[in-house]
Amino acid sequence: MLPTPRMPDRRSGVHRARPRRRTTALLGSAVCVGLLAASAPAAPLGVGDRLFPYLGNPGYDVVSYDLSFTYPGRNDRPLEAVTTIDALTTAPLERVNLDFAHGTVESVQVDGRPAAFAGVGEDLVVTPERPLAERSWTRITVRHTSDPRAVQGRDGGWLRTADGLAMANQADAAHLVFPCNDHPSDKAMFTIRITAPSDYTAVANGVPTGVDRAGGSTTWTYRTRHPMATELAQVSIGRSAVLHRIGPHGLPVRDVVPAADRKALEPWLAKTPDQIAWLESKVGPYPFETYGVLMAQAATGFELETQTLSLFEKSLFTGSAYPRWYIESIMVHELSHQWFGDSVSPRTWSDVWLNEGHATWYEALYAQEKAHQSMADRMKAAYRSSDRWRAAGGPPALPKPPAPGQKISIFRPNVYDGAALVLYALRQEIGRPAFERLERMWVRGHRDGTATTADFVRLASAVAGRDLTGFFQAWLYGEKTPPMPGHPDWKATTRKR
Repeated sequence: MLPTPRMPDRRSGVHRARPRRRTTALLGSAVCVGLLAASAPAAPLGVGDRLFPYLGNPGYDVVSYDLSFTYPGRNDRPLEAVTTIDALTTAPLERVNLDFAHGTVESVQVDGRPAAFAGVGEDLVVTPERPLAERSWTRITVRHTSDPRAVQGRDGGWLRTADGLAMANQADAAHLVFPCNDHPSDKAMFTIRITAPSDYTAVANGVPTGVDRAGGSTTWTYRTRHPMATELAQVSIGRSAVLHRIGPHGLPVRDVVPAADRKALEPWLAKTPDQIAWLESKVGPYPFETYGVLMAQAATGFELETQTLSLFEKSLFTGSAYPRWYIESIMVHELSHQWFGDSVSPRTWSDVWLNEGHATWYEALYAQEKAHQSMADRMKAAYRSSDRWRAAGGPPALPKPPAPGQKISIFRPNVYDGAALVLYALRQEIGRPAFERLERMWVRGHRDGTATTADFVRLASAVAGRDLTGFFQAWLYGEKTPPMPGHPDWKATTRKR
């Protein structure tokens, strides 16, 4: 995610206002015990994430989602939906908790049999006819509505655009759209079907597998070829043009734009293949089956790295507020997330600096190489502000919890330029060749999986040939910014200039 940009303030350093399968015991061992207590009342559960304690659910790993949405032709009415979840249990379950908080549940089946259900907090608690044994496969089918109208006091979910809908589920809003295990530690494969009036176009993550027309409606089907976190799901429904081109190594690139604006937006879209090639030269092969840009007619306040189809405000490209190099660097920020955050997903939300720090790093590196915008100047400005960012939002790897009703408030400067500053310090500490080798090894070793800050520290130490635990402890968790290697003259300030 990248908040709507403004030009960097070079005085303050503020840049913008803006698979390894999960082991359930890793985050949720304390709550697993309660799953076996048949006499206990239904209650919301979570996997124990420090920032989102009730997000996700213990006791099972989702293997795949099959989502079906029927769009009524208006974006102010609920969609009819069916969500089918195939999962493997990791504990004996008499109840199954799903995250779901904004729709009407009509029925639930578990393995083809009707199941009882109840909404508790932001959980849908399902009681199957028969208890589920540990290490058993199960299929849960939920018939429900999916409501695009905003939830008071909540961020994200369906995004109403001028001509339809899109999704913005980061960090914890996928369960406002469909029942799920809404935590990035539990990635899964997705099949997404959208039925809409035939004068609309529907696009989703992954690649198209079918288009079926019946009467005045069309059903579009998409399927991912790599696992995906729920917060990265994307569905676009609108009066859109889908533009196709070829990227590096024959990679299919498809962009989704308002049909009326396709010619005006084409010069921006044409930049994507070269941007992919540039990132491949830095970190290795693009990790997914396709890529593209979704330009939405909406005031989102952010850009978002939804997997294989990054979401942008159309006005970013049609306005005149920002120089071209700056907009291109924002495009590279979201593209970088396909490696850092999408392919390699955070095990917990406290690891989000690994997403945003790396995306900000390659955004800045691209601006330096393509537009002669000094990385060192940007990092020096960030250093000046780093102590204030840590005080306001916590250190990069220990962000403060989100404000009530503002779940995306974890996306503060400390996890953007503050985290990129950590990477700059690391490159200063271990040298450019070791740093570049580390980056390639990181995305290759954790592709299609999840990873933690501790994993990054271990790999960096192995690449450097020495223990970097103390270095990372200070830079990632310290209340004050450590001295910058190679730049003893850099100073942090405690007051905003």
